[in-house]
Amino acid sequence: MRQTLDYLKETPSQTAGPYVHIGLAPGAAGFDIYKQELGKDIAGPNAKGERIRIEGRVIDGMGSPIKDVMLEAWQANAAGIYAHPEHPGAVEDGFRGWGRIITDFNTGDWGFDTIKPGAVTDQNGRTMAPHISLWIVARGINVGLQTRLYFSDEEASNAADPVLNLIEWERRRQTLIAARTEQDGKPVYRFDIKLQGEDETVFFDI
Repeated sequence: MRQTLDYLKETPSQTAGPYVHIGLAPGAAGFDIYKQELGKDIAGPNAKGERIRIEGRVIDGMGSPIKDVMLEAWQANAAGIYAHPEHPGAVEDGFRGWGRIITDFNTGDWGFDTIKPGAVTDQNGRTMAPHISLWIVARGINVGLQTRLYFSDEEASNAADPVLNLIEWERRRQTLIAARTEQDGKPVYRFDIKLQGEDETVFFDI
């Protein structure tokens, strides 16, 4: 006989909080419990393409950096191919195309090294500009935020990108463009994520 469990109440929601690092990136929280922490190496040593660094901050509505953020990044390799079990051997050995990034608990700065991805084809056969997908969680964020990072030196590809073109205002599109600079001879892209306020970053409902 089935029983009705109407007396059970919905579990209260709560934000990710700083404890998220203990479970998902324990090394950043000072816990040395894994031989190899999941998600630290995105591209691997054998990946072809241009080696780049991406740096930024996650900024709240008051303009202050948030210091307990975890980001997850997904990207294709330089040929525009994602690492996937259905495509064995399609990417370089060691290329994961996925990683976890933790902000510095003192400054709020985050950054990671990878290779610049190539243009990819979506499920409808449309070419998308090179980009990296980012998912953001932190204290004060009830639902993880999904956004994309595009590259400032891919102007032609960006102009034709079907996702960027869904954003009506040019100024809003610019919140997804990482600015290319150079440090010690290495390309560095700056990408600050603004949660609220003027020039709030575009987030996607996926």
